[in-house]
Amino acid sequence: MRRREFIARLGTVAAWPVAARGQQTDRVRRIGVLMSFAEDPQTEAFLSLFIQELAGLGWTDGHNLRMDVRWAGADIDRAHMYAKELVDLQPDLILTQGTPMTAAVRRETRTIPLIFMNVSDPVGEGFVAGLPRPGGNITGFISTEAEIAGKWLELLTNIAPGVKQVAMMFNPDIASVGTYYLPAFEAAARSLKVKPIAAPVHSDAEIEAVITSLGREPGGGLVVTPDSFTLVHRVPIILLAAKNNVPAVYQNSFFVRAGGLLSYGPDFGDVFRRSASYVDRVLRGAKPSELPVQQPTKFEMTLNAKTAKALGLIVPPSILLRADEVIE
Repeated sequence: MRRREFIARLGTVAAWPVAARGQQTDRVRRIGVLMSFAEDPQTEAFLSLFIQELAGLGWTDGHNLRMDVRWAGADIDRAHMYAKELVDLQPDLILTQGTPMTAAVRRETRTIPLIFMNVSDPVGEGFVAGLPRPGGNITGFISTEAEIAGKWLELLTNIAPGVKQVAMMFNPDIASVGTYYLPAFEAAARSLKVKPIAAPVHSDAEIEAVITSLGREPGGGLVVTPDSFTLVHRVPIILLAAKNNVPAVYQNSFFVRAGGLLSYGPDFGDVFRRSASYVDRVLRGAKPSELPVQQPTKFEMTLNAKTAKALGLIVPPSILLRADEVIE
């Protein structure tokens, strides 16, 4: 009921164009959506952008489309259960958000069209043969290229020039982020004369151990990689970073709005909007193998000035000028 009420609140986003309406078939299409986010107002807002964009393309839930949404969070067992549920519904298409969700659906089907969002390394994960020609039944939108890890570290040294050692935090069970981002992170660390630390974590206790260790001596910093585990555990990460006086950089503005220091990464809302175009094309007959995997086109930087002040940092003008959002 909650999902239905949420979609109903969208406005009957329903005022989709007359021209688009004329292009529809009589058959109601069915799509499954599997989210690696936990369900909350921010993640629902992202989904609403996707739904509104679909409406503009002529597809509205309850009219010519039926949408089945599942929120798995960072729970891999739940992801597999929901993936099987959605595949058993035999939808026309499944939209996944995040690497674990994509892997879970891929395990269940090699025939139902699958469009992914926010996957870091679809080639390395074996989802597609290549970005220009994905092949098979899968295509979608990658989150970032691996080189962005160097950018995160560069931003951290700009806003906290005293850092001497920086840990890159990731959960190795969620996705191959370690092998994907680590080389660029370590190369940037050598260039910036910072000691890189690989920090795999699986629990709140391990998160606490990493951040507490960084805070024991001056000069510790943190880069948090984008995966569903770190996103779901963002509150303890942020609180521990503040408690231990550890400056941290994130990919997603979720963290900064919750009290984190600085984020830089793709505009998630834009990715959700763009994914609607691929859903539309597949529902109208295009094959995923014919649709190239796309990279982000819009990036955003968010700064929490209050957090910077609490950490005793002076924000350089270069970051203030480049920030798309400054939280006072």
